[in-house]
Amino acid sequence: MATLYLASGSPRRRELLAQIGVPFVTLSASIDETALPGEAAPGYVERLALDKARAGLASLGDCGDAVVLGADTAVVLDGQILGKPQDRAEALAMLAALSGREHQVLTAVALVSPARSAVQVVTSRVSFRALRPGEAEAYWATGEPCDKAGGYGIQGLAAVFVSQVQGSYSAVVGLPLCETAQLLNEFAIPCWQPLPVNS
Repeated sequence: MATLYLASGSPRRRELLAQIGVPFVTLSASIDETALPGEAAPGYVERLALDKARAGLASLGDCGDAVVLGADTAVVLDGQILGKPQDRAEALAMLAALSGREHQVLTAVALVSPARSAVQVVTSRVSFRALRPGEAEAYWATGEPCDKAGGYGIQGLAAVFVSQVQGSYSAVVGLPLCETAQLLNEFAIPCWQPLPVNS
C-alpha cells in the first residue's frame, strides 16, 4: 500500500484524516498563495491544493509509491475571496461583512503520486446570524481568527455565529471527508485502518 503524506500544517486536517482512519505522515509544503489576477475562487483553491501536493511530492525526492494530499479552503463573499486576516482591523471588517449573511466556503482536495493526480472542489454555504455589538471584538481577543480563512473557525468558538450549513461541514473545517475518501480509494488507500496510538 502507498504511503500517504499530508502536505499541510493544519491540525484540523490532521484530525479529520485521523477521524476516518487514514494513517499519514505530515510534511511541509510552502507555496505562494497569492491569487492570480482575475482568478475565480474555484480555480484558486484547486490550483493551491494541487500546488501544495506537488510541492510535497517534490520534497520527497525518489518517493516510490508515495501519495501526497494537499488541500486549500477559501471563504467567499460576493465573489471576493476572504483570506486569513492580516490584523485586527481586517478581521473585524470580515466578521462585520459576514454578519447576518450567507457566504460560500470552497475547499479543494488534491492527491498526487508520481504517476497521476486528481482534485475535487467542494462548495458549502454557511449562514451567520447577526453579530451583536462587541462580539467580533471579543472573538478577535480570543486569538482564534488569526490563522483562519474568513477570520473564523466553525469548529471552534465561532460555532456560536453559524445558524446554518448547507453542504459538507467537514469541508468548511478544512477537508471534505466524503470526497477525500473517494479520492483515496482511487489511489488504493482505504479508510478505517488501525491508527498508531500516537497519531
